[in-house]
Amino acid sequence: MSAIDRALEQDFIRVTEMAAIAAARTMGYGDRTWSDQMAVESMREEIEALDVSARIVIGEGERDKAPMLYIGEELGKRKGEDGGLGVDIAVDPLEGTNLCATGANDAVAVLAAAERGGLLHAPDTYMEKIVVGPTACGCIHIDAPVAENLRNIAKAFDREVSEVTVVVLDRDRHEQLVADIRAAGARIRLITDGDLSAGIAAAVRGTGVQAAMGIGGAPEGVITAAAMKCLGGEIQARLVAIGDDQHQRLADLGYHDLDRVYSTDELAPGEQMLFSCTGVTDGELLQGVRFFGGGVRTSTLFMSLSRHMIRFVDTIHRARNDVPIHFA
Repeated sequence: MSAIDRALEQDFIRVTEMAAIAAARTMGYGDRTWSDQMAVESMREEIEALDVSARIVIGEGERDKAPMLYIGEELGKRKGEDGGLGVDIAVDPLEGTNLCATGANDAVAVLAAAERGGLLHAPDTYMEKIVVGPTACGCIHIDAPVAENLRNIAKAFDREVSEVTVVVLDRDRHEQLVADIRAAGARIRLITDGDLSAGIAAAVRGTGVQAAMGIGGAPEGVITAAAMKCLGGEIQARLVAIGDDQHQRLADLGYHDLDRVYSTDELAPGEQMLFSCTGVTDGELLQGVRFFGGGVRTSTLFMSLSRHMIRFVDTIHRARNDVPIHFA
C-alpha cells in the first residue's frame, strides 16, 4: 500500500461526500453559481483539514478568477512543509452545475490525487477526447475515422456496431461527429453536461455505454485519465483552442503543438493514484444524495491504482447519535 493510500483513502472519500451533500442542498433551486459555490467551499474546508501538503493542479480556474480551489493553491495542515506528505490534487467539486441546479441526473463531486507530478497541469481550455473501458483498450485511435473506431469497439465487445452506445455532449460543435456515429450505425446518448461522468460510465460494465467521444474541458480530461488508469480503461486526447484567446492562452503556457495526442499515462503519469466520485443527483453509476429523518446517505465510487481496488461505498451520515434513523 502506498503512503498516499495509507494516509488518505478514507479522507478523500469524505471530501467528495461532504461536497456532494453541500451541493445537493441546493438541488433544483436553479442557481448554478450557488450550487458550485457550496461544493467548492465544502471541498476546500475538508482538504484544508487533512494532514498533508496538497497542491491543486486542476481546480476552479486561475487565482484571479477563482477565490478558492484555484490552480496552484496550497492546502492542508502541512502546506509548505518539505517533509509533509505531498500530493497533487485535481478536483471538480461539482461536475454538472446545471444538472444540480435543475435537479437533472448525473451531477457528481470528484477528486483525483497522485504523488507530486502525477497529474498533468492541463490548461483551462478544450480537449478532444475518445474514452473506452478495459474491454476496448488498445482498439481505438483518436485520428481514426469514427466508423473504424466503432467497428473496433464492437469487435472488442463481440457485438454489432448497432449494439454500441456512444455518449456525446449535445453541442453544435459535434454536429459532424453525431452524423458520423449515426452513419456508422451506432447508438448515441446525447447529454447536456458531464462528459467526465460519461467517460467513467464508458469504462464500467452495466451502464450500457461503450465509449465517449467529442470535445469537452481539458481539466475534465485529466481527471478522466486518472479514473481510466484505475479502471484499466483508455483515453486519448488532444488540446483544442476555440477562438484567438484560447490560442494565445495555450501559447503563453507553452502548448504549441496542438496536433499532439496525449495518452492516459501522459495525462495521469502518477503511480499512486486515488480517485473518489460521489453522486449529487441520481445517475447511471451512482445514486444521488438522499436526505431522510436522522441523516444523509451518499453513494461513492472510490478507486486506488496501487491497490488495484475499486469500491462502491454506501455511507449513512447520522445527524446526531440520539436521533433515530428513518429511511425515506
